[in-house]
Amino acid sequence: MKIEHEFTVARRPEQVWDFFQDIPSVAQCLPGAELLGASEDGTYDGKLAVKLGPMSASFEGKATVMPDPETRTAVIEGKGVDKTGGSRGQVKVSYKIVPEGAGSKVGVDADVTLSGPVAQFGRTGLVNEMSKRLIGEFVQCLEAKLAAESHAEAAKVEAGEVRGISLFFVSLWSWIKGLFGRGGQ
Repeated sequence: MKIEHEFTVARRPEQVWDFFQDIPSVAQCLPGAELLGASEDGTYDGKLAVKLGPMSASFEGKATVMPDPETRTAVIEGKGVDKTGGSRGQVKVSYKIVPEGAGSKVGVDADVTLSGPVAQFGRTGLVNEMSKRLIGEFVQCLEAKLAAESHAEAAKVEAGEVRGISLFFVSLWSWIKGLFGRGGQ
C-alpha cells in the first residue's frame, strides 16, 4: 500500500535536514516508536507499537537510513515482526525537504507491506487516515524540538502515546466522511 504525505515546517530546510539526521530525536517524535540501538553502518534496531481498536501489535525489527545531503533526500528501508501476533511489516520510505516560503516542505512517500492479522487494516483507507493523524503529531513534536531553548529541553519533547481506540474511530469517521464527500460530487 502506498502512503504519500506532504507537510510544512516553519524552519529553514537546513534546520529540518539536520533534525532528520538525528535519528534518536526523530524516533522520539514518532508515536509508538522506540529506538533500541544503532550500528555505525546506518542500521537501527527498534520497536513500533500499533494499536488499532481491539488489535495491537508490537513490531521489532531493523531499519536502514540512506541519506543524500546534496539533495536533502533519504531512503529508509525497514522490516519488523510482531512475535506475539504473527504479523509482519516491511516499509520503504523516501523523503525530500525543499524550501517553502520562509520554511520547508517535506514530502514523504512510503510503500508499506503488511501480512498476518494486522494486514486486514491495510485493505481500507483507514491506514491512510491514521497515518495523516500520526504525521500531524510528528510535525507538532518536530516543531517543539526545534523551538526548544536548549538540547536538554529538546530531549524532553516526545510524541504522545498512540491512543488506539480514539485514533481508530476518529480516522474511521474521517474515512467515512471522505467516501460520502466523493460520492456526492
